[in-house]
Amino acid sequence: MSSSSSSSSSSCPLSESDQEHLLEKLDVFKVKGRDKRGRKVLLIIGKHFPARMVSSEVLKKYLEEKIYPKLGAKPFSVVYVHTDVQRSENFPGISVLRSIYDAIPINVKNNLEAVYFLHPGLQARLFLATFGRLFFNGGLYSKLKYVSRLEFLWDHVRRMEMEIPEFVHDHDEELEYRPMMDYGLESDHPRFYTAPSVDPISMYSMRCIA
Repeated sequence: MSSSSSSSSSSCPLSESDQEHLLEKLDVFKVKGRDKRGRKVLLIIGKHFPARMVSSEVLKKYLEEKIYPKLGAKPFSVVYVHTDVQRSENFPGISVLRSIYDAIPINVKNNLEAVYFLHPGLQARLFLATFGRLFFNGGLYSKLKYVSRLEFLWDHVRRMEMEIPEFVHDHDEELEYRPMMDYGLESDHPRFYTAPSVDPISMYSMRCIA
């Protein structure tokens, strides 16, 4: 383990078991439904990811033990929901993302056939255009598909098998009336949505990932 990973883990105010419980309770990662080609779908809700409260090592362990086994040995796709993601709260940092990506087993990487990136926004597009090929191999980057609206997501995944949070539908409707938000040309005023209850754990606001 690198020194940065060690310091990240040691500075976290939660125990490893509490961090794993938090990830489970917030429903950040869920293998749910299938896409139009019959492949399993790994749904990731970016807004629910507690980047400052979970260490990279705990996250990698959680994915290895709880998520990858559910994908099996067959091709699958990912639906990543970027709606209302806040960099200060939900983004773990470039180095952590790279560390997590490098830790993904080769068979899982090979079975990943598509990544549907819902509600990317201008900043996310610029970030991936700048660092995508640098930090992730060309094979993964080429599988990335931007999806600006839920109606276009249903072209790729089975709608009735997906559980999309209500705030995502609300944001999608708002974009219909304020389309320039897609390009960062109109301010997206702060809106508040209630995430799943986190009990006393939610009281922590200390940064866990540098």
